[in-house]
Amino acid sequence: MKKIFAAVTALAMGAAGMAAAHDFGFAGVLSNTNKGEMPGITLALGKPLADGPITLNSGMVYELEIYADGSGELALEGSGFFRAIWINEVVVNGLEIRPFGLESVEFDEEGTMEIEFLAIKPGRYFLKIPGSNGESQRVDINIE
Repeated sequence: MKKIFAAVTALAMGAAGMAAAHDFGFAGVLSNTNKGEMPGITLALGKPLADGPITLNSGMVYELEIYADGSGELALEGSGFFRAIWINEVVVNGLEIRPFGLESVEFDEEGTMEIEFLAIKPGRYFLKIPGSNGESQRVDINIE
């Protein structure tokens, strides 16, 4: 019995040492091979949020970069879109926030925010500046 225990312990120690020698990184949906590209959004008075609609693939990880130029207090809302994604993190000034969900974000001054998320629910969604009705103050997002 002692010989079996010693053999199992030696195997476990060898496997642990082998795993420590390799940097495997993330697996599955957060792996580097599962990342898609997404155009950024700019918040500026009188300027379009983005060029045309954005198409994403369900099951892919994206990073949305939102830049505000400081020309006014501007927000971005889109509860349908925020409910169709799983948010991994929101980064503001190097600070990482891991929220359960979002309804909207707001910029009181110039700055950049990055939202890393997993697109989940296929459908047609939008992000827009609250209270605006102009087509350029809204960006349509399709998750396929």
